[in-house]
Amino acid sequence: MSDIAEIPVDEQERPLPPPPRPARSTLTDGPILRTLLSLAWPNVIGLSAGMCVVIAETSYIGRLGVEALAAMALVFPTVILTMTMSGGAMGGAVASAIARALGAGDRERAGTLAMHAMLIGISFGLVFMLGMLIFGPKVLEMLGGRGDVLTHAIAYTQVFFGGAVLPWLLNTMAGVLRGTGNMKLPSFLILNSAAWQIVLGGTLGLGLGPVPQLGMRGVAAGALIAYSMNIGIMGWYLFSGRARIVPKLRGLRIQWAMFFDILKVGAIACFSPLQSVLTISIFTHMLAKFGTAILAGYGIGARLEFLLTSIAFSFGIACVPMVGMAIGAGNIARARRVAWIASAAAFVAVGAPACVVAMFPDLWINIFTDSAAVRAASHQYLSTVGPFYAFFGLATTMYFSSQGAAKVIGPVLAQTARLVYISGVGWWLSTHEATAQSFFWLAASSMVVLGLLSCSSVVLTRWGPRETKAAIRPALSTAE
Repeated sequence: MSDIAEIPVDEQERPLPPPPRPARSTLTDGPILRTLLSLAWPNVIGLSAGMCVVIAETSYIGRLGVEALAAMALVFPTVILTMTMSGGAMGGAVASAIARALGAGDRERAGTLAMHAMLIGISFGLVFMLGMLIFGPKVLEMLGGRGDVLTHAIAYTQVFFGGAVLPWLLNTMAGVLRGTGNMKLPSFLILNSAAWQIVLGGTLGLGLGPVPQLGMRGVAAGALIAYSMNIGIMGWYLFSGRARIVPKLRGLRIQWAMFFDILKVGAIACFSPLQSVLTISIFTHMLAKFGTAILAGYGIGARLEFLLTSIAFSFGIACVPMVGMAIGAGNIARARRVAWIASAAAFVAVGAPACVVAMFPDLWINIFTDSAAVRAASHQYLSTVGPFYAFFGLATTMYFSSQGAAKVIGPVLAQTARLVYISGVGWWLSTHEATAQSFFWLAASSMVVLGLLSCSSVVLTRWGPRETKAAIRPALSTAE
């Protein structure tokens, strides 16, 4: 007789209603491109505010004198390294761990991960604080700081890195929220932070109204006050239960497995911004021999790269929770589709404006300079490199998608390959009397190398669990 499935009934033998379907989420079940764009647009607005801060700071620091402006240029790489490590590398790792836990339906684990993430952020902030307070003056001197320039740079460093825990904690909390799929609040707070940073930094730095002029210390203090305000808002939102998860504080037990789940991605991902800053430093050093005009022309192009990076980052960080939740739910095919669709979207979103600037470079150059020599160098750089910025957008999104899948080593090695490529080919060009145009082509081709290698790493890396074959037992003999 064949088995017949029984229909569940109640005590009076009436058929029970079918069980409710599991709740659907747009992050795990919704259309990929529409969901991605809905997550990306708040990031575009929020992160573009960072460009406004750079422009505003450059403006009012310039009023403090040429030495203060040079000091800010000296300190800028270490500040950018702090923000990209805490926001992109470790922040993306936090978002990935939270998203994977939520994708697996384990909110308890997600809450515990959130609290461990904050402990990691505080610890890294303390490391940056001690490192820069102890070794910062020597590092700034090695970078070329002398006289009043070095004095201004040290003043900024002492205040900003004295509160280094604040940007680390802020970006960690933002990573927790992004891991739940909430992009709007972190983006709004970045916008809010940028506005207050401009107002407070200018007021304290220049001494507007009754406020005494604090110089570079005031500019740094303005940034830290803005961060503190937004930490308060974000902390209230998280711990009040308004977020999708609540960081587990009461009865928290330190679990090394939770630290490992975040650091196995974040610690490796931190090498990416390190290598990026090192690559820029080496390339800038190579161009310096061509004179001030070429270097300034490259600097104008680098400012465009900073703006386009915000667009690429917006798409990249948006795909972290989508990929992470798909991985947590065991839907590897969807995770890969998210990665490829996000990368294609970033390729177009970054490449389109870059190509427009490459064809009409005056649209960008006119903002910064009237010097004929600098304008000629900028024309040359942007027309050469501009069309290839799309590959940078491609690589950035692949990097963040790999963070969501907790398989980030491939894109980081792609960044290593770009560093080696620029160093090796740049050295060869330097020994063969190459022109500045040759170095601009080197910058363009390095973006293609980075983009293609990042894509290859995603293709070649297994995102799902390894298949395990059942052990084959030897057949038992029936013979006595």
